[in-house]
This record gives sequence, structure tokens and C-alpha cells, in this order.
Amino acid sequence: MLLNEILRMAFQSLGVNKLRSMLTMAGITIGVFSVIGVMTVVSALRGSIESGLSFLGSNIFQLSKYPTGITNDGNNRRKIESRRNITLAQAQRYQQLMEGVTDVVCLKAPYRNGPLQATYQNRKTEPGLNMLGTNEHFLAANQYTIDIGRNFMAEDIALGRPITILGMDIVKKLFPSESPLGKIVKLGGRTYTVVGTFAEKGTSFGQSQDDMVIVPITRFLSDFGSANVSINIATEAPNQAQYNDTLDKGITAMRIVRGLKADEDNDFEIYSNDSLIAAFAKVADAVRAGALVISGIALLAASVGIMNIMLVSVTERTKEIGIRKSIGARRVSILTQFLIEAVVISLVGGVAGIFLGVAAGNGLAMWMKADVVFPWDWAAIGLIVCTVIGVGAGLYPAIKASRLDPIESLRFE
Repeated sequence: MLLNEILRMAFQSLGVNKLRSMLTMAGITIGVFSVIGVMTVVSALRGSIESGLSFLGSNIFQLSKYPTGITNDGNNRRKIESRRNITLAQAQRYQQLMEGVTDVVCLKAPYRNGPLQATYQNRKTEPGLNMLGTNEHFLAANQYTIDIGRNFMAEDIALGRPITILGMDIVKKLFPSESPLGKIVKLGGRTYTVVGTFAEKGTSFGQSQDDMVIVPITRFLSDFGSANVSINIATEAPNQAQYNDTLDKGITAMRIVRGLKADEDNDFEIYSNDSLIAAFAKVADAVRAGALVISGIALLAASVGIMNIMLVSVTERTKEIGIRKSIGARRVSILTQFLIEAVVISLVGGVAGIFLGVAAGNGLAMWMKADVVFPWDWAAIGLIVCTVIGVGAGLYPAIKASRLDPIESLRFE
């Protein structure tokens, strides 16, 4: 028999029991859907993270009291929580020690006194603004640019002037038809004069970057208190070639500032873009492993279902097989037909699972404001796995069908 004739008969046989074929495909679809969906989300988020870590600029490392992640080790957690805060005096001393090494040392203190709202006359923003006390290097270290007005100057920080720079979301809400420069806004119950606005930046990881508002760090600590505030320090190396040298000098300067002895461990954390990406990669790998295990179990169950259905099909079509053999059909033609049926069931289910997984994964990625991706590598792997499952699950039934005795088959009722 010609291959096209075998294919036609295989598809006709599947069409006779449409519901049974669809239910068998569903098992494969679920298994492939779970792994493709997870891989799509992880790939989208990873791409977004690698391209969107904008709170740390290039060639930057950050020093802080706390690590970027959460530790499950109770003893280590208590040790971290018992660390001394990094005070403004320590941060400024560090800045002095790094003079001549780098020109960009950004000091940051986040607002922690509850949801923050900005008001101007009778207009106000929604609560939940992102407010920082910082210095004149915030723009360089965090990849923000000024739209109108000016950046902070060193003397603004030294004198603790009550001034602020607003993000575009705040500007649009408070000043829809007028310039914000020189206007007095209220932030957390304190008043500040607007000296500049940030250029629009968009979202990152589903969060707006245009709801940012900054004030001089000295004024910030004066207005909101410094007792429970730990300063984060972002340091930018002059270039990539000097990054490691700058990092070494930064760690040494921080140890001096913290008064650590040679045999004492660092009582501060060091991280960069690479370390944040690596931390996410570990989480992503764990999620991938879990998805693979779950999908493997689902696909194993689906392969058993395919084999069972193909055995039932062989039994139901015993007389048909006997008739075909009696008029000259060869064993290889019978075997090929049943193998094709099993592979088609598996592949159609796999393709459906791939498209559903990509749609669901990208739907979640879009909801989280991440980039849309298509995991071509995992889709190809999924098709290969489905083909292997189809061949593996259909091989025994196909061999059994090809070996049926035509005389006994013709007598089968």
C-alpha cells in the first residue's frame, strides 16, 4: 500500500470514534499545556528581568543591610535582622572614601510610613507612591532622566532643602494643564517645592516606574526620622573594565565605615544586576523542574491511555484486519497504519497543548506587564516527546495487529 493510502485510512479510523480520540488527545494536551505554559511565563519574565532591571544601572553594585531574597534559615534570618542599620553618617563617610574611585555614589532611603499620597490644592494622587530620600546621583544610578526642570545639586543635599522631583504619573494627576515647576506639593504631611520632573519611563514587572518621587535624603530623614532607616548605597564603576576593582575598593571602604576587624565577616549585603538575575534563575529552575515532573506524570498517564485505546481499536477491527490481510495487505502496512494513528493522536494533542500553553502563559505574562514570547525550543521538544510517546504507546498494539492470523480474524465476531 502507498503511504498516502495508509495515512488516509488511519485518519478515517480516528474519525469513526471522534469522542474517544478527542478524550485520548486531552491527556496529552494537559501534559504539554502544563509544561509549555510554565516555560512561556518563565521565559517571558526572565527576558523582562534581564532587559528591565532599571533600578540598578550598568556597572553598578549595591550595598545594603538586607539581602535581595528571603532566607528560610531561621538562624541566618535572625543574624541579618540583628545587623546595625547603615546610617546617613556611615553612607556619607563611604562616599568620601570612594572619591577618586568613582563619581557616582547614590544614597537611598525608602519611605516606610504607610501608603504615600501627593496633594496639590484640591487635587491628589492615589495612595501608594514610591518615595525615596536620595542624593544628586539618583538619575545616573537608576537610569532616570529629567523631563523639565533640574536635578538635585550637592548643595541641596548639604542644606536639606525642601524640594522634590516628581514622576510623570504624579505630574499628570496633579498638574494636568499647568507646569509643576515652582509649585508646592504635600507629601506625607510635609511640603516640598517642585524643581523638576522625570521623563516618562513606563512599567517594569507590572509596576509603574512613573509614580516615583524623590527628595534630598538629608531633608527626608529630618522630616520622617532616621531611627529605623537603613541607607542603601549604589555605586557605579567608571566602566566595565574597572568594575571588579571598584567593587573591591567599595567593600573595603564599607568595612572601614562599619568598623569591622580583619577577622569579622561583612555585616552588609552586596548585589548587582547579575546577582539578581542569578537569584531569579534559581527560582525559575525550581519552577521548571516542578513543571517537568508534573508534566511527565501527566504524559505517562496519557501514553497508557493511548496504548489502551489502540488495543481496544485492534480488538474492534480484528475482522477488518483479517479482510485486508486476505486480499494481500502486508504486515508492515497494518503496523504502519496503527502506528500512524497513535502518533497522530499524540501529536494533535501536543499541538493543542502547545498553543493553549503559549496563549495562557503569554496571557499571564501580559497581565504582569512582561514581554510576549514563544518558546520555540520547548515547543520543538514537546513535538518530539509527543512523537516518541505516540510511537512508544502505539508500537505494541500495532505489532499485535500486524501479527493477527487472517483466518482467525475473519472468524472473529
